[in-house]
Amino acid sequence: MASVELRGLTKHYGPLAVVDNVSLTIDHGHLVCLLGPSGCGKTTTLRLIAGFVEPSGGEIRVGDRVLSAPSRTVPPERRNMSMIFQSYALWPHMTVAQNVTYGLELRKLDKDTIGSKLKTILATTHLIELADRYPGELSGGQQQRVALARALIVEPEILLLDEPLSNLDANLREEMRFEVRRLHDQYRYTTVYVTHDQSEAMTTADIIAVMNLGKIEQAGSPEEIYERPRSEFVARFIGMSNVVRGKALDRDHISVAGQTLRCVGDGLSAGADTAVSVRQHVVRLCADKPQSTENILPATVVRQVFLGSSRDYMVEIADGTQIRVVATPTENMAPGSSVWLHLPPERCRVLAG
Repeated sequence: MASVELRGLTKHYGPLAVVDNVSLTIDHGHLVCLLGPSGCGKTTTLRLIAGFVEPSGGEIRVGDRVLSAPSRTVPPERRNMSMIFQSYALWPHMTVAQNVTYGLELRKLDKDTIGSKLKTILATTHLIELADRYPGELSGGQQQRVALARALIVEPEILLLDEPLSNLDANLREEMRFEVRRLHDQYRYTTVYVTHDQSEAMTTADIIAVMNLGKIEQAGSPEEIYERPRSEFVARFIGMSNVVRGKALDRDHISVAGQTLRCVGDGLSAGADTAVSVRQHVVRLCADKPQSTENILPATVVRQVFLGSSRDYMVEIADGTQIRVVATPTENMAPGSSVWLHLPPERCRVLAG
């Protein structure tokens, strides 16, 4: 079983901890996305798993084998892993078929076995009609599928992908997200996928590990990460949530800009400074003051943008905090207008300090 376990994985460059005590278990057959901004340590973590970089501390295990530790590192060619890079790294002088079978040729498999495997993988990746073309004759999406076919045909224990769609245009990226997930569902290789794109992670991953400053801030299913962020960084990075700050009144309520909000999440300590996240699309914008006073904040419209299917508002509450609201296109309120916000209590989630 090709499960991957990172135990206290650390990589220092001088005094800087690029990967800082990262622990993560990736179960056999799961696709895990390492998601985060540039410089968060996700690519270095992938390169540590691949064996291109030696750790300063901690271990990498696949099954019951230790592949990396400060005292011993198994070289990349002996790890039974395939890696797909941003640049695809296809041989320009080889046809699609020759590129795909290159790894099998190195392993000296017989001609019939290579032919059988090639036919199967070209059919799976929709490349049969392109088998005799050269990379320079292919689109970006087709080249990406060739890179996937070449990685999958050798039947690796672990598949590693480093920002594989970053060189594609927006439409192709969206198409290839679903293609990556389709191929994963068919082959079920244990996969580690690095990206800075939230939509890619949400589309492809079983588990998302959100990284920041060399650490994993939170790991969970896409739904869990989106609906139940634990930190302000995760709340803002995934879905660009609003974050409002106040003082806890009891275990379920906080005071914000002179108003009381009921929240969900870990119990609060009265008197503690507290941050709460709430998504833009769940905030209700009201021109008239609602009859209910629960979770209502008076605000002023700072700006609004018509986007066709919605209007994007920025409003400001009494303490100066600006809150973004996505409303229906029919709710047309000019900058400077006085409005009221309803923040649903069940969607106001307490964040860790």
